[in-house]
Amino acid sequence: MIDKPLSQIDGRILYYAFKAGGHRIIQQQAEINKINVFPVNDKDTGTNLASTIRSVLDNIKPHKSYKTTLNLIAENALIGARGNSGIIFAQFLYGMNLGTIEKGIISVSEFIDSVGQSIPYMYDAVSNPVEGTMITVIKEWSESIAANKKSTDFRKFVVESLESLNKSLEETRQKMKSLRQSNVVDAGAKGFVVFIEGIIEFILSNNIRKFVAQPDDTIALIHDEEMYDGEITFRYCTEAILKNLKVTKVELQQFLSKDGDSVVVAGSDSLTRIHIHTNDPAELFYKLKDFGTITFQKADDMIRQNEAATSRKWNVAVVTDSTCDLSQELIDFYQIYTLPLNINFGDNHYLDKVTITPDHFYDLLESSSDFPKTSQINEHSFVNLYSHLASHYDAIISLHLTSQFSGTYMNSVRAAEKISAEFNKPVYTIDSKTLSGSLGLLVLRVAQSIEAGLAPTEIVESVEKWKPDARIFVSVKDLKYMIKGGRVSKRKGFIANMLNINPIVSMDESGKSVLFGQAFSQQANINKVMKHVRKISAGKTIWNYTVLHAHNEPGAEIYVQKMLELTGKSPVSVVDISPVIGMNAGNGTIAVSLLFD
Repeated sequence: MIDKPLSQIDGRILYYAFKAGGHRIIQQQAEINKINVFPVNDKDTGTNLASTIRSVLDNIKPHKSYKTTLNLIAENALIGARGNSGIIFAQFLYGMNLGTIEKGIISVSEFIDSVGQSIPYMYDAVSNPVEGTMITVIKEWSESIAANKKSTDFRKFVVESLESLNKSLEETRQKMKSLRQSNVVDAGAKGFVVFIEGIIEFILSNNIRKFVAQPDDTIALIHDEEMYDGEITFRYCTEAILKNLKVTKVELQQFLSKDGDSVVVAGSDSLTRIHIHTNDPAELFYKLKDFGTITFQKADDMIRQNEAATSRKWNVAVVTDSTCDLSQELIDFYQIYTLPLNINFGDNHYLDKVTITPDHFYDLLESSSDFPKTSQINEHSFVNLYSHLASHYDAIISLHLTSQFSGTYMNSVRAAEKISAEFNKPVYTIDSKTLSGSLGLLVLRVAQSIEAGLAPTEIVESVEKWKPDARIFVSVKDLKYMIKGGRVSKRKGFIANMLNINPIVSMDESGKSVLFGQAFSQQANINKVMKHVRKISAGKTIWNYTVLHAHNEPGAEIYVQKMLELTGKSPVSVVDISPVIGMNAGNGTIAVSLLFD
């Protein structure tokens, strides 16, 4: 029964109404995931909406002013929005915020007006609006509540709107071919209805204390067991935040539409959120750097995600980070899951090897006035990946770059502990004490051991024996990058350059970089490294080796020929060296890594 009229809404009521609706989505994310078939049948709409909600709840507190609270909700939803549905929902909130005047308390009619004013913003954000989705249901809900504009009771009009909202949701089942074939309603639209149902529960309870006391502890994001079984046209679900946009949003939308589909451009010129499915996020973002400052990026590999559920080759997953240098062919064949480190050129943010390739990285290294900086993979990224993999695999083995260089390994450990306890499945994390090609060889050997049917515990024990036998030797051609990065003082660098000294950098068993040697030319460096490799190889067998370079294929070919003469076999990979090394070693660098049997 609806008793006391609620004629005005302040910031606290808005916050707890949003929290109640958000918690309902978080609780029902699995059910929403199951019916997700549009725009891609990847079963993540509920998870994406839940992630968007969490971004708000984790970052704001209630304020007594309605406008202040709504502004905070809209801003944090836009920043934390995930997936097509999450960004559209954030754009709805953004439009409501723009349609709300600066007031601490608003009336029912003012609220209804703000909902109506949000609709054009949603349609403008989507490059190809499709009726029968969340946009349609929110639009029809807006039209329904507009009929109650004279209402003076917030409780009454929201409760009464649920009937037309459910009718609109049910009609989505017939508006799109994919929904008719699957006999489901649109997942994004369902998420919005669930959100309003949570709000109704709050306003009918008339007990704000219950919602104040409700904990905001992080709830794990759910990954559904079922995945897309059709053709994936564009591999990467890509998102970014651009600040201070230099073109119009229409121009940005037109540009993005040339490179993929499911394009959404939300927010304002000062803070713009984009979503696109594309096959080449690195090329896309290399161009996007001229459109504004890129402050956030995400690119989920939908093919690799789908493989976990529908076509995994083995029941043990291998995880590494982007400092692992292996050919893409091997990474794809062994279904290796790779999380990218973060790279920043000034204010522009990139994801290593995903939204910036080594080619683009070395071009920027030469042309940018800013020296790049890297940052570790955070614990949240590991939690998301491990929870997805634990839903499908029996065990996970995760190998990462030396903990001496990054906090990535420790973040993986913390995430592994959480997910292992939650799913009751083993997640093994390993500090490789190395990186680049030698990390790649360890990862490859783990993958081949899984292929051979070895038990995870046996493989993890073996890795500890292999680690001391993984070696890498990096020949630096030009010291200017080490000077720029502060690894070598300007004075020492000047003297070394005057004498044309080229250092050789390696790793010790604790995972620290060490100066292995130096010579007066890169050819002399190669000879020195090969002499050392022959010496340490005496009486041993080289299991495999890789050759790496930074825009120096001729130098890499010299190593290939010399290692071929020594071992009688070709390298397992010849690839661009990881930017984590390349940013200090710089253009022209060549390296060889090897792993003894």
